[in-house]
Amino acid sequence: MSQSHLHETHPAIVKRLKRADGHLRKVIEMIEAGRPCLDIAQQLQAVESAIGQAKKTLIQDHLDHCLDEVAGPLPREQREVFDAFKAISKYL
Repeated sequence: MSQSHLHETHPAIVKRLKRADGHLRKVIEMIEAGRPCLDIAQQLQAVESAIGQAKKTLIQDHLDHCLDEVAGPLPREQREVFDAFKAISKYL
């Protein structure tokens, strides 16, 4: 992997995904053990939440990095469009 694709948020993303992996393994065990659906649904929600947050962090970090790389040499007034896009993308 090239260094340009390593971001400071990657260790936190890996940690979050490992946590999601643990939750997912737990879900499988719970299903095999015949645990109540409510308990299983709660664990699935934890998996979904962890993966969703990891994805959001990865995409946001990538957008920030790539847009800064492209917009960096532009004059401040021309960077406003990039800055606005970065700001609004946090709500996705």
